Amino acid sequence: MEDSKLPLTLRSNLLDLFGQIEREFENLYIENLELRREIESLNERLTGDGQAVEGGDPTKGALKTKASHSTSQLSQKLKTTYKASTSKGKLGGPRNFSVATWELWGGDSWIVSSFKATTGSRALCQLLKEYVGHRDGIWDLSVTRTQPVVLGTASADHSALLWSIETGKCLLRYAGHAGSVNSIKFHPTEQMALTASGDQTAHIWRYMVQLPAPQPPPDVSAPCDEDQDSSDREEGEVDGEGPCEVPTVRVATATLKSHQGVVIAADWLVGGRQVVTASWDRAANLYEVETSELVHTLTGHDQELTHCCTHPTQRLVVTSSRDTTFRLWDFRDPSIHSVNVFQGHTDTVTSAVFTVGDNVVSGSDDRTVKVWDLKNMRSPIATIRTDSAVNRISVSANQKIIALPHDNRQVRLFDMSGVRLARLPRSNRMGHRRMVCCTAWNEENQSCNLFTCGFDRQAIGWNINIPALLQEK
Repeated sequence: MEDSKLPLTLRSNLLDLFGQIEREFENLYIENLELRREIESLNERLTGDGQAVEGGDPTKGALKTKASHSTSQLSQKLKTTYKASTSKGKLGGPRNFSVATWELWGGDSWIVSSFKATTGSRALCQLLKEYVGHRDGIWDLSVTRTQPVVLGTASADHSALLWSIETGKCLLRYAGHAGSVNSIKFHPTEQMALTASGDQTAHIWRYMVQLPAPQPPPDVSAPCDEDQDSSDREEGEVDGEGPCEVPTVRVATATLKSHQGVVIAADWLVGGRQVVTASWDRAANLYEVETSELVHTLTGHDQELTHCCTHPTQRLVVTSSRDTTFRLWDFRDPSIHSVNVFQGHTDTVTSAVFTVGDNVVSGSDDRTVKVWDLKNMRSPIATIRTDSAVNRISVSANQKIIALPHDNRQVRLFDMSGVRLARLPRSNRMGHRRMVCCTAWNEENQSCNLFTCGFDRQAIGWNINIPALLQEK
């Protein structure tokens, strides 16, 4: 390094990053040695009984739980680092990482291995459009509820982008936040967006977009359970050059800033006159939109909040937390604000969402999704068990199909009774190449009716043949 032409600051940063990588791999190496010793010890004890752990494989039995718990913790630490990111590189959280660093570590492919699905339904799932332009991972996406209908994405690159669903063209950029943009939701009747950020604020901002002329969709289709799950392609990696010159909004209509930590999510209450925000300060706040006044602070969670969601037709709010619970807040009676606590998971609840009916669906880092009945929330009416941590889920309004985004790059579809309907194609030719962070349904659109986004810096629009899915169930 003495003859290096690199600037001193760049050399220092590189050495620091490689030092962190070495420490992480050293910890994994040490734990691997301990696991191997434990396997050898177990085999020695079982040999006397004429048994042995098959192949000394640490992915068997109880040892799998210990190994997977370690990788889950590492994955969670990386997520935490990102969502706390600000332009100042602080907020009391760990240091900022870039996607380059994440990819230098091999991405999430070395954290959670791909799952080879068995042959199941062969309903057609068609990839229609890729939305490429963010410079960092995409945490959240949402579809507008008013005309013109556009797709919104929230990214760790400190921006939110609006896209033409049909053409994949970026229409507008919001650059008012000083930190990672962790969520985006649209007003039910007006052209306004609500974004939550690592800069400890939530912003309400107005937008105006003009849709370009539509283009015919590409003829790219594959069966939902395609098993071609090749290694991550690096040649086709998103280049991250950012969108072409597009109109940019830099000033918010309203800034909500009562939180003392990262604002991880926000949503509009029915009617759009109030919003709720969820933060790592363990509280959720209810605000008046017109005045930006703080109306209520919802406390009770023991650890950081991870998500919040509002009911589509009633004044109900559900908040999720790292304390393994989610809470239902009832604002239907102005004089009484009741709360119910639900304990059904064993790890972080990453999201809990309402359906159009009387159900709540919760997803967790414990690799399960649970379906609850609002009229009897003592125990779930269905439990879906998977092979990877579940991120921000969504439920289709009409057919109530649950879309599960996973840490291991997969997206799976289930019905409300827990029956698996499909797995979206993921190969070296299509699908996400990093952790999938969020899903969002758009049933009003007959072509692109499901969207996904992830750490590979892209959002994808899919056509899910729902009638065929339900027919093959």
